[in-house]
Order: sequence, then C-alpha cells, then structure tokens
Amino acid sequence: MPFRTAALLLLFSVFSAAAHAQAWPTRPLKIIVPFAPGGSTDLTARLLAPRMQEALGQPVVVENKAGAGGAIATDFVAKSAPDGNTMLIAVAGPFVIAPLIAKAPYDPLKDFAFVAGLNGNPQVLLANPAMPAKTIRELIALAKAQPRALNFGTAGPGSLIELSGLVFNHMAGTSITTVPYKGGAPAVAAAIGGEVQLTFANTSDALPQVKSGKLRAMAVTSAARFPQLPDVPSIAESGLPDFNVVTWNAMVTPAGTPPEVVNRLARVIQDTLKDPAVRQRMSDFGTTTSTEGPAELGAFVQAQYAFWQKFIKESGLKTGN
Repeated sequence: MPFRTAALLLLFSVFSAAAHAQAWPTRPLKIIVPFAPGGSTDLTARLLAPRMQEALGQPVVVENKAGAGGAIATDFVAKSAPDGNTMLIAVAGPFVIAPLIAKAPYDPLKDFAFVAGLNGNPQVLLANPAMPAKTIRELIALAKAQPRALNFGTAGPGSLIELSGLVFNHMAGTSITTVPYKGGAPAVAAAIGGEVQLTFANTSDALPQVKSGKLRAMAVTSAARFPQLPDVPSIAESGLPDFNVVTWNAMVTPAGTPPEVVNRLARVIQDTLKDPAVRQRMSDFGTTTSTEGPAELGAFVQAQYAFWQKFIKESGLKTGN
C-alpha cells in the first residue's frame, strides 16, 4: 500500500473515532448500583448522574440492583452491551474480593473497561448501644468468652462489609457470626433495631447514626484515624496492628467499550469530581474523592486483586459463615 494511501486511511480512522465519540451517546445511559438505596455507593451515583446528564446531553438513570452482596449487578453489567450506555459503580467487595473466594460469573480483570476512580473511605465498626463491650479489646474478650453469641450485620456474601468481619475474626481469633442483608443501609438498620449487635458500615451510613446516638462507633478500619471521627480509634491501634481495610467506588463499563467512549466518560467524571460542591458533598457523606483515570484505575484494581488474593490464600477465609 502506498505511503500516502496508508496515511490517509490512518487519518480517516482517527477522524472516524473522534466523530463517534462526539456523536455518542444517542440514547439514555444507566448507572447500575450494586446495593440498595441509601448507602455511599447509591449517594455517589445520584450525585454524579445529573451532572453527567448535563455534560453528555442524554438522561442518566440510576438503577439499584441489590442482591448476592453486589454480584448480581456486577454480573449484569459484565454481560451488557459494550457501548458505554451501561455503567457500574464497582465496589471493592463484590468486584475484586468475592470472585477470589467463590466462583463468580465474571472476571474483574477481563470483563470490564476501567473508566475512573470515584471515592473511598474506611468503614466504621458500629455497635448497638446495648452491647456491653465498649472497646475492641473488650469486644474480643466477650466474643471469645461467648463463641458465636455475637453477630455482625453485612451487605451480603463477598461484600467488603462482610470481609471486614471475617478479617476481624481471623486476626482476633474470634467467631462472631456474619448475618447478610441486601446492602449496608439495611445492615445498619438491623443493628439499630437489635437484630444484630454489630456491623461494619461505610462512613456515609455510620455518621448520621453515630451523631444521633442510635449506634456507637467502636473503631475505624483504616490504619489511621478518620478526620471526620477524630475521637474514634482505629482497629489497628486497638490491638490488631495489621488491620487495614478500606472501601472504594469506581466507574467501569463492559469490556470492549470503545476507548474513545471510555475516555470521554472519564473526562466527564473527572471534571465533575473537580467541582468543589461535589467534593464537599462527598465529604459530607463520609468519602474522599479519587483522581484515577482509565490507566491508573486499571493498575489500582490489579494491585487490589493481588493484595486480596494473597491474603485470602494465606488466611483460608470463606464467606457466609
């Protein structure tokens, strides 16, 4: 092929890709949330949707698909058309960790295109006020004295909330039973109602209940204390020095989504996350905004996968105990 012809074909393909990106989207978009309404993942989606709608010129609808600890929604998006019109807010538990513990119908590293990081935060270990243990050391002593008498509410098998409880049991040598619900918000409601004594919760779910006195904050799951709960110790400083489990939200689409569509979505999301009003709102419900684009997010997810793969293999953790 003559050089001039090849150059013209290359130039045509570049212009075609650009034109496709400019034309897309031509119909409404969906953001799939893997949990029930009310938690930080749902709040994040509903904060982003109207701003993405304005930038993209098409309706952006938030759809909650709760169940199986987030695996139902994750699998739904993995099998959706790779056209950029169906997005998933990927969450650490169902996206990366659950497939490492039990067979999942999707592969987080192969079945998705990575778009942008959204936000992240530690979890808070919450207790019903009637629970006698006030500190982590007291909780461990009580749990060992009364094996399986205590319960953790979780967001379902494979969720990071369940994993936090299992990691706690593993490191503390306790056998607190996990009780699954269809999301973090229902698990918090169960702790308030006394159905369970304990739950790990995203800070968005935890902060209002702690401030109202309906639940007591025992500790946070990050290695250091969380700025919005400065008086609450970390589990790491309370007797389990290696404990460090944090949650994160990221936007992904099905594998095979055209790169120009992924990049346009990433630009829209990253521009939205630079808005001071958006950052403040995310801070208000207990998260900090992220900055990762497609390449950075892909590297981050691969690192998370490797970390949890090693830990699960070494600990022999199993969900749904």
